[in-house]
Amino acid sequence: MSLLTVSKLIEKVPTIILYGVVRSIQGLLIRVAGNNTHVSVGVQCRIQLLDGEMLGEIVGFEDDLVLVMPYGALDGIHPGTRVDFELQDSVLNPCEGWLGRVLNGLGEPVDGLGLLPQGNEDVLVRAQPPSAHQRHKVSERIGVGLKAVNTFLTVCRGQRLGVFAGSGVGKSMLLSMLARYTQCDVCVIGLIGERGREVREFIEDTLGEEGLKKSVMIVATSDESPLMRRRAAYTTMAVAEYYRNQGLSVLCLMDSVTRLAMAQREIGLSTGEPPTTKGYTPSVFVELARVLERAGPGINQGDITAFFTVLVDGDDHNEPIADAVRGILDGHIVLERAIAERGHYPAINILKSLSRMVPACHSPEEQSMVIQARQYLSIYEDMADMIRLGAYRHGSNAQVDEAITMNPKLMAFLGQHHKESFDLDQSFSQLREIIT
Repeated sequence: MSLLTVSKLIEKVPTIILYGVVRSIQGLLIRVAGNNTHVSVGVQCRIQLLDGEMLGEIVGFEDDLVLVMPYGALDGIHPGTRVDFELQDSVLNPCEGWLGRVLNGLGEPVDGLGLLPQGNEDVLVRAQPPSAHQRHKVSERIGVGLKAVNTFLTVCRGQRLGVFAGSGVGKSMLLSMLARYTQCDVCVIGLIGERGREVREFIEDTLGEEGLKKSVMIVATSDESPLMRRRAAYTTMAVAEYYRNQGLSVLCLMDSVTRLAMAQREIGLSTGEPPTTKGYTPSVFVELARVLERAGPGINQGDITAFFTVLVDGDDHNEPIADAVRGILDGHIVLERAIAERGHYPAINILKSLSRMVPACHSPEEQSMVIQARQYLSIYEDMADMIRLGAYRHGSNAQVDEAITMNPKLMAFLGQHHKESFDLDQSFSQLREIIT
């Protein structure tokens, strides 16, 4: 352990300790009696157990009681258990040594590679987004390795997009391609409520050794408490913000925003919030905006280009979380089950997807090609049922005939093996060959 790491740990030892005692437990909520005039919502606390301690967080107040939710299970907590309150906001101390590491929601290493080195800068876990008036504008476009996205849904540095998909439609594979092929300095990946068995697969098979070297992963599996899942999302954004503030181009991938919303719903319902649409509490939509707005361009030259996945409920792309996220972000990529069932990957529905940076980031020639290709796809989609039934006769409409001719070429262009990568020039060059 380095002297810098030791000094950082010593600095975090509190000189004054405020504490309370557990009065009752209801559901996930612990009611603590103590001095509540010097603590606030979001402050961490340490629940003293017989065989150690457990971290928790203040989520509200009720009369003279402090409402605490633990980061772990409630086992071992009983009336009279001591709870020590911390008096400062939660901070992290990232540094370059965090690259290649896997952390939990609290910023603690879970990869078995020893202690994390600590940087000199304190980074707030629950930071506010940069001022809208101080942020620089979204800058030049970047290649993400996928032909369909590079051309039809071109991404710019500092842009935030959502990936909307049902379960089993290829969302994780799309994220893996973005993680490997997107042009960036650092990749920060947050797996929120992920299946436990998939974490190691993602690290070893999806990212690989080379991908992990420039990445920091924050993981909270589905069996962890809702507070830990929400904290993992905060930690993901805090680490990404640190690297952005160093002037770097950061790629942030969060899978998934829906599980973050579910975690916040559990927390809100436990504290007495009224359920609204589909049981989601009002604080869910407030938290979504706070988290998603933390991505994007910074005040200096750094930026966070972010992809947030949304697991749409029952393939309904207008359900409350999908609708709210779509309104906040700068574009959306829609993965459709019908396309995936035909064995076409990535299963992107181009006609339903959108990048709000287009057409501003295209040259006139590129925009002309994209519009023409979209028209072919749209005309074919409108006539698809008649074509499959044999009700359409060749020669009835010149535009439809042309769309039928172009559709196999465009679908072949939009398909891509997960081990293939194409830069922007290659993508537009292939599209040009098809259109012209």
